[in-house]
Amino acid sequence: RQGQSQRPSAAESAVPGHGGVFSSTSTRRLLPGGGGFAPALDSMKQHGTPVGHLPPARENVELVGKIEPTREFGPISEGQIADLTVHEGFAYLNSWDEPSCRRGGTYVVDIRNPSNPREVGFIPALPVTYHGEGAQVFEFDTPAFSGDVLAVNNETCTFQDEELGAGGFDLYDVTDPRNPEILVQGFGDTGPEGSLEGDAEQANSAHNIRLWEHEGKVYAVSVDNLEFHDVDIFDVTDPRDPQPVAEFDLVEEFPQIVDELALGNQVFNHDDVIKTIGGVPYMFLSYWDAGFVKLDVSDPANPVYVGDTTYDGEDPLTGLTPPEGNGHQVEVSADNGFLLATDEDFNPYRAGAFSITTGPNAGEFPAAEVGGGASPASLPDLTLNGPTVYGGYGCTASAAIPPRDSVELPPLETGEEAIVVLQRGPTDDPQNPEEACFPGEKAANGIAAGYDAVLLVNRHLGSADLDEPFCGSGGYPPGAQIVTLCTTHEAFHRIFNTEPQFGLPVPAGDAPALGTVGEKVRGESEFDGWGYTHLYENSSGKLRRVDSYAIPEALDERFAFGFGDLSVHEFATDPTESLAYSSYYAAGFRVMSFGPDGLDEVGKYIDRDGNNFWGVEQFTTPTGERLIGASDRDFGLFIFRYTGPGAAVAP
Repeated sequence: RQGQSQRPSAAESAVPGHGGVFSSTSTRRLLPGGGGFAPALDSMKQHGTPVGHLPPARENVELVGKIEPTREFGPISEGQIADLTVHEGFAYLNSWDEPSCRRGGTYVVDIRNPSNPREVGFIPALPVTYHGEGAQVFEFDTPAFSGDVLAVNNETCTFQDEELGAGGFDLYDVTDPRNPEILVQGFGDTGPEGSLEGDAEQANSAHNIRLWEHEGKVYAVSVDNLEFHDVDIFDVTDPRDPQPVAEFDLVEEFPQIVDELALGNQVFNHDDVIKTIGGVPYMFLSYWDAGFVKLDVSDPANPVYVGDTTYDGEDPLTGLTPPEGNGHQVEVSADNGFLLATDEDFNPYRAGAFSITTGPNAGEFPAAEVGGGASPASLPDLTLNGPTVYGGYGCTASAAIPPRDSVELPPLETGEEAIVVLQRGPTDDPQNPEEACFPGEKAANGIAAGYDAVLLVNRHLGSADLDEPFCGSGGYPPGAQIVTLCTTHEAFHRIFNTEPQFGLPVPAGDAPALGTVGEKVRGESEFDGWGYTHLYENSSGKLRRVDSYAIPEALDERFAFGFGDLSVHEFATDPTESLAYSSYYAAGFRVMSFGPDGLDEVGKYIDRDGNNFWGVEQFTTPTGERLIGASDRDFGLFIFRYTGPGAAVAP
């Protein structure tokens, strides 16, 4: 929201993990000191290309079975599979964003014989809609309904501009998994800020949904993609007729959760988990750069603050200030004594010094890297520098970006790039009434116009006090490696030697003419590693961090490019043991033991063809065997057995 005078579109409000298309980093990079390029893994067959993953590995983990669900659409597209849930011998795999915009929905897989999983069905999403992080099957036993209900979130396919997909959430009766029935589709927040009910034609895009039961009622909590801070709660006791309960802005309700904040200062609700402990339902929220928040939701209409974490001080693994942040997901240990939390980070570099290097306004300005874009560190000299050209908003529906060959740029010096400058938005700009778009769409259009790199700048937010280097995230074409950096709206004006304005609506004549050549800029990067894990005490007040852990490659700059995304994504915890199972994207499936002394990796699996794991869920078979399901974004379902220290033994 950030002080906007009107609600932004889904694209305008894009933040990491909220509807944007993830894009791996470049497959090549110049090693520090000019030592040549990192070695390519040409001998390995990988997902889509012969590069992009760590070498195969198996330690205390057995592969029980796997399946690529092909019956409905054929082979899985790159990045198509999202989250999963497992219930009563069936796995449900969400089908995510992909170029045809026709595969959104949920695959149903029979895993009662884990060594031979079988695809048995597909539940289609509404048109141009996909399901992502939200996947849960919940057992209902209420006067209104008895049976198993699958809950999934709804987001719009990003590969088209013509139609808005469904928002809110869907509920399906999967008591018979082979014959699912629709209970409700597209239900959610249709109201203005502060209300769940209003006149909107459809619900806001939603990133996650979780269900829980308390005192005979079943509730759902949904993550709103458009109202960043909000926690939306619904009564779904009758899953055919959900009812709004309330929405909360945690920053307003509990300002103590906002400390010094982490890199980027982006505060929003990303993921919610509920666990009942001692008869009290606790909600654990991942609030990105504000950390993790614990609430008592015994009365869902009046949640009570219990505790939260902080990102104050140095990053515990890199020593950088401020720490990366990106509180993404949290799970509770079997004994309820600990929280296992993940910080998701797809950019192993953070923006370093950024400056205008020529003209009367030469000097340094704030900058940030853009989720899905390639870092300036991927360039041969590790630096973005060169002359600038104003290209407008850069959306496909906006005025066309002037082609590079139509602009009189000064000759490029060695190591320079021709840089197109594009504004975030448009929003509340009477001169440009078209819808805002993802930064990846802008960047792709800039490259198509012949430029070497893209500098995004923040838009008008109503006040200079709200100006910051934030330009959204995601929407990059699959596999695209477009160097993208973000800076402030003030820097935008200084680049083109005009006086900064911030008011809304955007005044006429605020921006320079399309094709105007600006001053030269220089943007550097600093290695800060990939996303990693934390262990916290599950207590009250400011929760104590016990330990943090990253795989060794995540903190080694030699693995910044060419090995895929080495960030952690999610945790699942064992039902009785002090073990946590994690999906680690291209770093595979990881197992960690934990306790008062911290986190230790005790198992791992990376397929010989590479992996790209998104979701992870532990389940127990009718015979008592402990297994773990993991969703591979480029393939489908893997089923594992952990065999290392502390593993529970089936009776």
